[in-house]
Amino acid sequence: MLYTGDRDYAVRYYPQLVKVLDTWYPSVTDDAGLLNKGLNGTAGYGDYAFLGRTGRVTYYNANYVQALSDAARIAAHLGRAGDAQRWQERAEKVAQAINTHLWDESAGAYLDSATGPVRHAQDGNAIAITSGVAGSERAAAALAHLDKTTKRRYGNAFMDNDTLFGGASQRVYAFTSYPELVARFETGLADSAIDQIKRTYGWMDSHDPGITQWEGIGPDGSLYEDAYTSMAHGWSTGVLPALTHQLLGAKPTSPGYATWDVRPHPGSVNWAQGELPTPMGPLGVEWTRKDTTFTLTVRAPRGTLGSVALPMDGHRVTVHSGGRALWKNGRATASGVRPEAGYVTVSGLGQGTHRFTLARES
Repeated sequence: MLYTGDRDYAVRYYPQLVKVLDTWYPSVTDDAGLLNKGLNGTAGYGDYAFLGRTGRVTYYNANYVQALSDAARIAAHLGRAGDAQRWQERAEKVAQAINTHLWDESAGAYLDSATGPVRHAQDGNAIAITSGVAGSERAAAALAHLDKTTKRRYGNAFMDNDTLFGGASQRVYAFTSYPELVARFETGLADSAIDQIKRTYGWMDSHDPGITQWEGIGPDGSLYEDAYTSMAHGWSTGVLPALTHQLLGAKPTSPGYATWDVRPHPGSVNWAQGELPTPMGPLGVEWTRKDTTFTLTVRAPRGTLGSVALPMDGHRVTVHSGGRALWKNGRATASGVRPEAGYVTVSGLGQGTHRFTLARES
């Protein structure tokens, strides 16, 4: 629905959405409001890698928060205000329960599970950040813990120790690396995200067969399931939306790109360009950074409305577009321009080409 604007699809499957959120999920929720693996016949099956996790698992619950929040947005777009409110309120309660019961203060990270040996997983910690469960302090602490305990020359491992199974702390899943990349970009750690991309995908690129992306990487950069490992696998494709939506910075904010946002997270990268297909035509974006100047160009399709955000990187800056000053001396000089979390944001951009130049003030 978000990328295509296909409301008919959402309407057709909306009853299933209501059933899974309001019937099935509550059937596996405990008295703390958390999903609990083992309730209602859920003890046997693992998850994406048949992992033997039980009880209150952060990964499942953080994804539950994301599912509720996304469903609330769908409901709002379909005019189901009651569903939207109920699901958003439940998302907030589950997020609070995660922070109450699954945060490990001593490690500065979320537990993989409240049951069994203490360990901290890439998937739960990253998705706690991308789903909005973790505030800024906990997000920073969790990513620092992953840096300290999971960083390998071929990527970041998906567990910080081997209590789940032998070698878990040496195994890299590109699948669960994707939300960590997003979390790093979105929390101002673009260079650490880029470093992780280079280590993970650089390893695949420099090792046999060298032209495909792997299902996973095992200890010392090996094939983690030997000959059974897929060497061309969809699990590795998360780097593409991370490069598009976070590094380049372009994404839809309402169904069918009716509204969009361009918010680059460049880190030390000097340029990026891309084109996103939308129902109304391509949304083109390119940006370059040279010395103290950042230039951003957006080509917006007809029938859409969007905003751009130019990174200030902690400096006093001026912003110009079409020879007109939009931001100068720490304040806006045109309507629709405002500061926002380290960016200068320009809103209300319609069809056509929009070019902006940001320069540091001397």
